[in-house]
Amino acid sequence: MSGYGEPKTCGKCCESGFGTPLEAMKGEREKLIYIPAVQMEKNAKPDYLATIDVDPDSPTYSQVIHRLHMALPGDELHHLGWNACSSCRGQVGRPTHGYLVAPGVLSGDIHIIDVKSDPKAPALHKTIGAKDLLDKAGVALPHTTHCAPDEIIMSFMGSGTAKDGFKPEGAGFVSFDPKTFEIKQRWEGQDSKTRFGYDFWYQPRHNVMVSSEWGDPDCFTKGFNPAHVGEGRYGSKLYVWDWSDRTVKQELDVGAGSIPLEVCFLHNPDKAEGYTGCALSSEMVRFTKTSDGKWESKTVIKVEPIEVTGWALPHMPGLITDFVISMDDRFLYLSNWLHGDVRQYDITEDEPKLVGQFFVGGSMKQNGPVKRADGGEQPEALVVKGVEIQGGAQMVQLSLDGKRLYVSTSLFSSWDKQFYPDMGKYGAQLIQLDVDTETPGCIWLPKTSKIY
Repeated sequence: MSGYGEPKTCGKCCESGFGTPLEAMKGEREKLIYIPAVQMEKNAKPDYLATIDVDPDSPTYSQVIHRLHMALPGDELHHLGWNACSSCRGQVGRPTHGYLVAPGVLSGDIHIIDVKSDPKAPALHKTIGAKDLLDKAGVALPHTTHCAPDEIIMSFMGSGTAKDGFKPEGAGFVSFDPKTFEIKQRWEGQDSKTRFGYDFWYQPRHNVMVSSEWGDPDCFTKGFNPAHVGEGRYGSKLYVWDWSDRTVKQELDVGAGSIPLEVCFLHNPDKAEGYTGCALSSEMVRFTKTSDGKWESKTVIKVEPIEVTGWALPHMPGLITDFVISMDDRFLYLSNWLHGDVRQYDITEDEPKLVGQFFVGGSMKQNGPVKRADGGEQPEALVVKGVEIQGGAQMVQLSLDGKRLYVSTSLFSSWDKQFYPDMGKYGAQLIQLDVDTETPGCIWLPKTSKIY
């Protein structure tokens, strides 16, 4: 999901932007958010981009005020990105922060959405077709979009098509023109390949990019089979890239079958430190630069599995599927999609400290089929405005000032159907939680909270 506020003048070319992460925290409160809505039945209706009014002073506060439907069904919209960086300040000729990039994981199409002309009613600007991507760059299954100087970089998780089958070969990165959105070239050097693909993040001051891997798309697009983990068909590595020459310099093993997904550096560009969330092992791994210029990783957070009955396996992992770091690098918020909770950690010291927790659904709700074998407490179902939340905490997005945490509950359609079958009947939700940044541990559902 992405947020939008009033444009902030910062020079001759750029209509939004901040000089530093701490300056961003003082920016205007978000007034709109954009979130993809995925149709679980792929032959039914197209996915759409929902525009939600989150301005408390607006007469349409908490309402979906616009829906932009894609042209065809079957996209599986997932991660949204921007065409330009918000740190662009007064750089003549740079594109403005006015287009969302919305990849369809399964269709392979990439939709460029104009949110500048009318932020309350986005319009489709252009679609980069899957066939062009496959023909020109040999890629499919687009995932993460990041802006960079003079280009947009996107990660891809393999090649092939939904009709003929997907395969991991081809996983990598493609560079796009940020003004025309034309395909430029493969981003990485010819000799640098990764086994699988997923997320990435870069830190130019340290000449580094780090990427992660989900697994074999022939597996994860169909749901989760634990046997595939033992067969080595899910990820276990981080790839450390030389940002300048675009080659892999190191591989960091974070554990067999751990499935490292989201990657994020600290916001302070001088810090050579970042994190990845390992889904299946339910660990947060920190990676840092050593004195000799190499990189190393260390598990700093571990969410222990819970012994259960009435579930597919005897032990239920938390399944960390997303996390976000506050702009001042004080707090890290992670989501446990199966356990259902959001956790807040203080990361200002070497050892992160759990300071807050809030349950957003999950697989162990009271009065459900799953029971804790140890007899431990199980959370009540979260009901907002008479609607029971389906799924568990999944995608998380924090407001710039760190005071509002937006949490959605859908992961990926085939996984949603497998782990939360009622989601197909009742749909997924997005909720807003409030965070007290002065008193760590205070996360709550405001009385005025709505669901989307």
